[in-house]
Amino acid sequence: MADKQISLPAKLINGGIAGLIGVTCVFPIDLAKTRLQNQQNGSRLYTSMSDCLIKTIRSEGYFGMYRGAAVNLTLVTPEKAIKLAANDFFRQHFSKDGQKLTLLKEMLAGCGAGTCQVVVTTPMEMLKIQLQDAGRIAAQRKLMPETIPAGTVEAKSPTAMQLTRELLKSKGIAGLYKGLGATLLRDVPFSIIYFPLFANLNNLGKRGAEGPAPFYVSFISGCLAGSTAAVAVNPVDVIKTRLQSLNRGSTEEAYSGVSDCISKILKNEGPSAFLKGAYCRALVIAPLFGIAQVIYFLGVGEYILSFLPKRDN
Repeated sequence: MADKQISLPAKLINGGIAGLIGVTCVFPIDLAKTRLQNQQNGSRLYTSMSDCLIKTIRSEGYFGMYRGAAVNLTLVTPEKAIKLAANDFFRQHFSKDGQKLTLLKEMLAGCGAGTCQVVVTTPMEMLKIQLQDAGRIAAQRKLMPETIPAGTVEAKSPTAMQLTRELLKSKGIAGLYKGLGATLLRDVPFSIIYFPLFANLNNLGKRGAEGPAPFYVSFISGCLAGSTAAVAVNPVDVIKTRLQSLNRGSTEEAYSGVSDCISKILKNEGPSAFLKGAYCRALVIAPLFGIAQVIYFLGVGEYILSFLPKRDN
């Protein structure tokens, strides 16, 4: 974020609104990313993002592309709010002397933001991935029955609340935080790359030394920084997605942890498997953060708060 003073409530509102708009726009691409990343050798249903979306619409209808969206829309507000507000907090903390932040301090601020957000990100993505991948398993059952374990009874797709109750009952709170380590390995480097890159790209378009950059510069900077960071950490995103997927076909590997997942993917699918869904992820993240920066630039949160009555001291 740009280094302007914004109140914490305004940061939270800006981050939340940006997340809601962004998720609504790009969720179908995110669903394709999850399904492509979960495909293993011997059980490939989809050849590309467009093939995945076309087959999803044919088998599940238009709203099938939004399977799991309710979880994201519910939790993306606190997730994005925490991420963006934490980065601003750390940047302002590190620049108390009024001097321009060094690259190291920008990276440390991003690291702090990425670390804070996983409190919400991990359970959100744990539930979202189960719901998104349910359609892939159902399609495998119809088109590739040999990949489904014999005697498996077809069950209705669970809701987010059913999944939450089941995980809490069987594994406790740890069930919702499966893949926490992989999420940290993804989100901390992402934020370390994204926030300094955005700040420096945005500074290139500023009007004069002190003036803000135009909104289109903030949007483009957010898109470029987001897509760059997304592709850079995609290998860890593949690992995280595999670890958090609970349902598998009979020919698909199960993983005990990050190192086990890496070794099995390298052995069975080769290094290129770590790039699965990379372009989908770039297409998801770029507008998400571009929209977020524009919402911040426009000061939507500050505008909403201006209508609230001010307390007398």
